[in-house]
Amino acid sequence: MRKPALLLTSFAILAVFAPLALGGLPLGAPAGDTGIQEPALPASGAQANERLAASPRRAEWAVIRAGADSVRAWVVYPARRENAPVVLAIHDNQGMSNWIRAVADQLAADGFIAIAPDLLTMQDVPRRPDGESVREGVSAAIGNVDQATRDRFIQAVGEWGTRLEGASSKYGIVGFCWGGSTVFAHAVAAPASLGAVVVYYGGSPPPDRLAAVRAPILGLYAGDDARVNATVPPADSALKALDRTFVQHTFPGAGHGFTRSQEGREGANLQAITRAWPLTVDWFRTHLAQ
Repeated sequence: MRKPALLLTSFAILAVFAPLALGGLPLGAPAGDTGIQEPALPASGAQANERLAASPRRAEWAVIRAGADSVRAWVVYPARRENAPVVLAIHDNQGMSNWIRAVADQLAADGFIAIAPDLLTMQDVPRRPDGESVREGVSAAIGNVDQATRDRFIQAVGEWGTRLEGASSKYGIVGFCWGGSTVFAHAVAAPASLGAVVVYYGGSPPPDRLAAVRAPILGLYAGDDARVNATVPPADSALKALDRTFVQHTFPGAGHGFTRSQEGREGANLQAITRAWPLTVDWFRTHLAQ
């Protein structure tokens, strides 16, 4: 049975999730030295709480209608809003987390209206006091949200974003791990409002499903990730035959999840995200330009 749609306003969501003002500070308040080594990169999982507490950017929770359902989303605004591209950050298989909110914060620092939707909103995943999803709850719920539902939620959130004042007319999506597979599959759904896709170490759809793809896709992969990487050549061949844009980069020595686990692999993961993130920003700036 479908759960009733959420009716909370953004104000109510902010009240409910007040503990997400981490470290006793409101989000956006100064927090002194955070120890962040690479401020131009998204936070790793270990850095996320500090990065959120130190962010000067305006951010808020919103509840966005998606047909009969609702999607809870974290929205971060750039300093300048004139013709700002809209980019959705799709969470990994750990669900809605402070880490994916910190990724959205970095996207906003790079000039995008950034939205991190919780694709498990309707699954009532429990949360810890600091706002993190309870991992066992995510594991139990994530299989309940099929790709068609994800596509519907993403499109609703993306188009909501494009209606914000100063927003671009199309949205982009970037996803990680489970979210990477999700955004590649969303390109197959091919809504007209989708302008660009970035896949971080997510599996590719079967080649026979790729004819519908229209948005340009950037794929960013770890060298040590055989399961995911095996899906890339068939997709590449199919998309080239269809004259679609699919550009890939594979980073030697990096492991699956290198954006969240930047401290791993004896520097290879950090080197990977150091190369991958500027490619991500340039991709969206190029393909979402008004």
